[in-house]
Amino acid sequence: MSHRADVSNRHGDAGTCRNGVRDQTRCRWFRWLHQRWVRWLFPVVGLFSVAWFLIRVIPKPSRVVYPCQRVAFPLASSFVLWLLGLAGSTIAFRRARRHFTRARFLAGVTCLGLGVGLVWLLVNPAEQPAAANPPVPNVPLGVARGVQPGRVVWIHDPNATDWDGYSSPEPWYDDAHTDPNVVQSMVSRAIRGLAGKSTDKEAWDGLLRYFNETRGKGDVGYTPGEKIAIKINNTLCYNASTTTFEKRPENRNRIDNSPQMIAALLRQLVNVVGAAQQDISIGDPGRIMPGHIYDRVHPEFPDVQYLSNIGGLGRTAVEFSDVPFYWSTKAAAGTKQDLLPKSFAEADYFINFAILKSHDQGGITVCGKNLYGALIRNPDRTLYGKRYSYYDMHTSLPKTTPGVGKYRALVDLMGHPQLGGKTLLYIVDGLFAGSNWSSDPVRWSIPPFSGDWPSSVFVSQDPVAIDSVCDDFLWIEWSDLPHVSGADDYLTEAAMADKPPSGTFYDPDGDGVRLESLGVHEHWNNPLQKKYSRNLGTGKGIELTCPVKADFDGDSAVRFRDLRTLCGRWLERSTTSSADLSSPRGDGVVNLRDFAIFARYWTRDPLHPSGDIQ
Repeated sequence: MSHRADVSNRHGDAGTCRNGVRDQTRCRWFRWLHQRWVRWLFPVVGLFSVAWFLIRVIPKPSRVVYPCQRVAFPLASSFVLWLLGLAGSTIAFRRARRHFTRARFLAGVTCLGLGVGLVWLLVNPAEQPAAANPPVPNVPLGVARGVQPGRVVWIHDPNATDWDGYSSPEPWYDDAHTDPNVVQSMVSRAIRGLAGKSTDKEAWDGLLRYFNETRGKGDVGYTPGEKIAIKINNTLCYNASTTTFEKRPENRNRIDNSPQMIAALLRQLVNVVGAAQQDISIGDPGRIMPGHIYDRVHPEFPDVQYLSNIGGLGRTAVEFSDVPFYWSTKAAAGTKQDLLPKSFAEADYFINFAILKSHDQGGITVCGKNLYGALIRNPDRTLYGKRYSYYDMHTSLPKTTPGVGKYRALVDLMGHPQLGGKTLLYIVDGLFAGSNWSSDPVRWSIPPFSGDWPSSVFVSQDPVAIDSVCDDFLWIEWSDLPHVSGADDYLTEAAMADKPPSGTFYDPDGDGVRLESLGVHEHWNNPLQKKYSRNLGTGKGIELTCPVKADFDGDSAVRFRDLRTLCGRWLERSTTSSADLSSPRGDGVVNLRDFAIFARYWTRDPLHPSGDIQ
């Protein structure tokens, strides 16, 4: 019997395929598989992918982020591994045969085992996390939020950081390596750029009035006595000393929020907004308040409440409120009731102050996942080694639940009226970005960083938009964790919380009312231009702006309005407050050096500046 006839008898021929379309389809499929040319399909496509990748990327490495190269690279790498495995197994089997003929049985068995192992790996490759599809550019989802809807401000200043890495005898947070003055200027520019105002005071007033009006409080700004809570990310303070409040020695140089940036934010709140220090609380409820933050900030702001899981040495111990938190999933049925921290529940305004990093379970961790620490326990139900019966938040992360259209606990946190629902401002500290949850600081390779620390800060009033922008940056910089399938699924779910793809009825406060859209999700057009639909004028999605030092109104362009502002401040010190650094050089005084900076940026695209004049 011929091979073709044998195949027909085993898998169906014209006679056995007469009983329906499904059988006929299966018959044609097996016939196609046994065409000789099909056997060469993978080697030919793999070889072409390798050639295409090398020809395009070697002359210009930045092409590695192009969509065609994202498709070619997996095929090329799979082909190379297949080729190496095939060659290795062939050599191993030949060596085994040679050793057996010469009665070298131990060497023969070793080579035979190696050959069998390589064949097994070829047939059963190691399981890898499901990879996400390349982002689809400029397709906004959801409804943009903010006084400037969907606006995300990105400030990049390489002069903010100067650290030699782990080889340095001093830590990254030392003032010699993180310049407080540059950081303060960056925060000032970010706030003005977000509101589109020329002074810090006008900017904060605009942000507050928009926020209060959307919450039904009327067109009012900050009222003295109102409380402000700030959630920072102290994840790497786990198992830290509860007597000295110091991090474990091996975690010293793994990043938390920069103390310089925390101090800059507190100066804005106290000196510009007018909040009393005792009305501000800051911390991470599941962690201690470490000395490298407290010791640098407390002397200037002694009356601020520095939240810590354990009280003492000037720290305020977190307490449970009676405000419940509900998870919108059946998996949480029968678990212990979560309650919000008292300081967060009693606050009139909430500030989500995250850091920029990837994550082995979540893909990315910025403002959304920063709220995993907004409860007085760990996301996995434990606290200092003790296990409780709380809902395990980690089960909704893409490592455990990959793919899209799934329930994401992050959406509940982002939408609870006493957390995301009363968040005035979202900030991402990107001075030193961390690789994985362990927060190991890594220099970035993509432009404009090009081997330096990111030295960036991102701000927005749209929780979905700011995480979308950070996701785009993380996706381009790292080809591993941010590429896990489902890493940005929580952003889709949050943007479409009123009708999410998962079908989840998101109701974190248990009032029976489904959440509305929490913001707008979108990916940029490409990593070189970094344009979103509002930048391009094609939609109502995200607007990424990068106000330079001469851009007073934060519209991401240096024009005649900025020149008019500059001339109006000529040789006059800002009288708004000591924290208002609204001059190009950031010292509150406008002189000829500021005009030189202004001329450098005149009509230039601020997303691609060539650098500041110092």
